[in-house]
Amino acid sequence: MGIKTVAIHSDADAHSLHVRMADEAVNVGPAPSAQSYLNVPAILDAIKSSGAQAVHPGYGFLSENAAFAETLDKAGVVFIGPGQAAMAAMGDKIESKIIAKKAGVNTIPGYDGAISGVDHALEIANSIGYPIMLKASAGGGGKGMRIAWKDSEVAESFKLAKQESKASFGDDRLLVEKYVDNPRHIEIQILADKHGNTFYFPERECSIQRRNQKVIEEAPSVHLDEKTRRAMGEQAVSLAKNVGYSSAGTVEFLVDPQRNFYFLEMNTRLQVEHPITEFITGFDLVEQMIRIAAGQRLPFAQEDIKSNGWAFESRVYAEDPEKYLPSIGRLSRYIEPVSLTDKHEVRCDSGIVEGSEISIYYDPLICKLSTYGETRDDAIQIMKRALDSYVIKGVTHNIPLLREVFGSKRFQSGNISTKFLAEEYPGGFKGHILDKESLFQLACVAALVHAKRDVRNWCWGEGQEALLKGDLAGVVPKRWDLYVKINNSQGGLEVVHVEVERKSQSLQGTAVFQIKTPNHPVTVVRSDWPLESPLIDAHFHSDDGEEKTIIVQYVDPLPLGFRLQRHGTKFDITIHTARQHKLSEHMIEKPKKDLSKVIQSPMPGSVVSVSVNVGDMVSEGAEVAVIEAMKMQNVLRASRAGKVKDIKVKTGSAVAAEEVLIVFEDEE
Repeated sequence: MGIKTVAIHSDADAHSLHVRMADEAVNVGPAPSAQSYLNVPAILDAIKSSGAQAVHPGYGFLSENAAFAETLDKAGVVFIGPGQAAMAAMGDKIESKIIAKKAGVNTIPGYDGAISGVDHALEIANSIGYPIMLKASAGGGGKGMRIAWKDSEVAESFKLAKQESKASFGDDRLLVEKYVDNPRHIEIQILADKHGNTFYFPERECSIQRRNQKVIEEAPSVHLDEKTRRAMGEQAVSLAKNVGYSSAGTVEFLVDPQRNFYFLEMNTRLQVEHPITEFITGFDLVEQMIRIAAGQRLPFAQEDIKSNGWAFESRVYAEDPEKYLPSIGRLSRYIEPVSLTDKHEVRCDSGIVEGSEISIYYDPLICKLSTYGETRDDAIQIMKRALDSYVIKGVTHNIPLLREVFGSKRFQSGNISTKFLAEEYPGGFKGHILDKESLFQLACVAALVHAKRDVRNWCWGEGQEALLKGDLAGVVPKRWDLYVKINNSQGGLEVVHVEVERKSQSLQGTAVFQIKTPNHPVTVVRSDWPLESPLIDAHFHSDDGEEKTIIVQYVDPLPLGFRLQRHGTKFDITIHTARQHKLSEHMIEKPKKDLSKVIQSPMPGSVVSVSVNVGDMVSEGAEVAVIEAMKMQNVLRASRAGKVKDIKVKTGSAVAAEEVLIVFEDEE
């Protein structure tokens, strides 16, 4: 649009991608968000020093802060978002629910006001029936939200929701409403100008969630029919008009299996998942926000907004996907997936580059990875390829979980709800489980990698002279008899006997091998893999005519092998010759470390509270401490009954992942 941009940043984000992309950048304070991105005086100074005429707040921090918008207005600076009155009304969950009722919007049964305490919450819960949801009045993004299924759970849920709400939004008011069981989370995007024009866009489904936070979104939804879609859109427009709303906004609904829908909240800002709406409609929502803020009319009508194709967004987080706990560290290797066609079917919205630091101060989101296809299945297949080729090293990430969801038959059928992750992984997500075929494929690739590295070593060693002459025959190995040991994600060990014969070899990247394994057709594997690249494209051609292409990542070397990544999950591979395999049977296993006597921090963060003292007798499952990271609070519980011997931290302490917090005495 030809508009120059000024990026604000904290000390921690001085070298972030948004800073590099902007025309100018201004430091607004230290890493903690309260001292930088929420520091209104510092932001006003940045506006003044740069001469900025308008502020786009993004979709975090002050994006829904009516007081900030009012401050900008008094300073003569345009806020690219709704007016203060509409933002204040819809940003408060209690008031927004009252307004929604008046606007004729379907609402969830609950209490239309802030609850005064645990007893009040219990009173409401028993009047509307369990389960209930306690959630922050000023909240969003899943923070300050807890579910209680019975009286005994209300007190703890109330405490945690209140603490998270205060830490995240500076407002600890909570509301209580009926928890709609087995719902879908479906939202309607709206755009409204300052001339009375308000339009709704095709819905987005955001049902794949953990801790009430979205993980995967798609547009449109397989669940809605045209009648329901229109009704939801018209109610969203009615709500927006009722509060004089202008700019982009999103009205979120819970939709039950019978397509009954209930107002959840309105987000008075750009949504994290806005790229998928842009994919299927062709509209640039940020551009429209800027034009609306400049007083322009929306240059289209409701009938001009059409849905074409299908799009998905995966939220790629720096977190342990098995525990949903954040991970911090420096990105030692970072390669984003790219589109393979001129249709630009892959989009990465990220704020980091190789070498960036993921800190404890902000949300652990690395990237919003979006894909587009003409059909839902097309978009899923493109997403699977994109996730397989996404290289992230230096932090733990959730690509294994994302990849598993997109590979799930249930997800592919569209049979989803907000309970999807809990139902599919009741014991927690443990990584990809190799079936017979995928085990064969991974073993073949592992053997191929070993053979290719072996050829490379010979070429740079004893075979240098032959290499110069262009003749490798008779100089480098041609056959290998290998035992591939794969540590699977469930802690087991698979051993595959693989015979490899080199058919052709190119140091430029392509190699062809014939591979034999027990109980499987002889297979020719062609690999496109320059050794300096982490991505291996393996093309399988078996005697029975079947062809298959997979992407495997080479992650790290190991003493007798390497670590490979398949379907997002990392597998430790050990390669033995026949003699090494025979001798390995006599190796003594290393004993596992006993952690039953200690409580460790599951993640880096800070200690909110310690609930025990030295000498206390603690029962199994009792709360012993609360750790906070990225504004989310996590209760740590005793894994066994015992007596507290030592407490190594105190409230306010900064702790690292796996740091010992509490020690129990030995069991008698």
